[in-house]
Amino acid sequence: MFKRNFAKLNQAMGFQRSSNRQKEQPGISDVSSNVRAPNSCQGAVSDDANYSSWMVSSVSPVFYIALKSNFLLFSSNHLTAALANYQMEHPSALTSFDQMMKDAKGKKIVVFLDYDGTLSPIVNDPDRAFMSDEMRASVREVAKYFPTAIITGRSRDKVKGFVQLSNIYYAGSHGMDIMAPPRPARSSDGKYHTVSLDRKSNEAVFQPAQTFLPSIQKILKELEEAIMKIQGARVENNRFCVSVHFRQVRDEDYGMLEEKVKSIMKHYPDFGLGWGKKVMEIRPSIEWNKGNALEYLLDTLGLGNCTDVLPVYIGDDRTDEDAFKVIRKRGQGYPIVVASSPKDTKASYSLHDPSEVLAFLLRLARWRKASSSSRSLSQIWGVGS
Repeated sequence: MFKRNFAKLNQAMGFQRSSNRQKEQPGISDVSSNVRAPNSCQGAVSDDANYSSWMVSSVSPVFYIALKSNFLLFSSNHLTAALANYQMEHPSALTSFDQMMKDAKGKKIVVFLDYDGTLSPIVNDPDRAFMSDEMRASVREVAKYFPTAIITGRSRDKVKGFVQLSNIYYAGSHGMDIMAPPRPARSSDGKYHTVSLDRKSNEAVFQPAQTFLPSIQKILKELEEAIMKIQGARVENNRFCVSVHFRQVRDEDYGMLEEKVKSIMKHYPDFGLGWGKKVMEIRPSIEWNKGNALEYLLDTLGLGNCTDVLPVYIGDDRTDEDAFKVIRKRGQGYPIVVASSPKDTKASYSLHDPSEVLAFLLRLARWRKASSSSRSLSQIWGVGS
């Protein structure tokens, strides 16, 4: 990318590159061969390093400063254009709020939320991904007026311990472990669930991933033994899936970590390996994801086939894209991505970070509370608040 953009700048300024690079910069390959970038082609990195070094050695200091300034301006303009295009395709859910609620008039809103990076900031230690008291209060307030669910890759028990609210639905392990207040399940496809009640009469919905539990325990043990000497690597038991965190792993150790994980997973063909934000995700290879969990919860609420339902899903990770696709396919609803920079997404709207998620949730609750037809969730759905 550097070479391509610099070449465009050179051409625009009438500055052409000599065809004999090696004669003009003897020994540069000895330096550039040590340049390292994870997950990149070494040859490509060296070539870019050679080119940039050649530019430095081939021009006067004053002209190089001018070149560098113009290149930064060139890159800045491209970045600004990309950001403007992204904001046009995925406008802010805050600035678009009034229009969104105008279009929601007369419809039943159901709220779905990811946890990490959405309700809590991304942190180095996954065990310390605490949500703020303000965020907890906003979710509690939203749940008074709208059915609300948290769908996360975390274990159901762990995320419930973080959130500490009883008036919402919890879907852990990417939707493979769902807990909801007792009500008849109306899913048209019962293939992927069984129902049991916990000690508090909450409905616990377990998909067939429970048959994978013995294998998951073996995978956990093997992973913990294999990576224990890799500094910064962490294995997290999410009950029906496993996470390998590498946010604190040094770049030079990542290749070894990935190799060890892949080596173990070769012996478990019934599991898939995917990547999230600085994490490897190991899940049973069944047709169930966050999108399926969203559909299941809508069915459980008796809203699966309703045309007046408006799902609002807010999430920041790749796995949330499955839910965004479901909402897109339904043709109604608001998929909202949380991203601090442009990214490829199926979301219709965007929020910058958890602080904007908080602002959106507070505004949503105030909007519903101010509505003349506002009623509590217990009145609307028969669910305690």
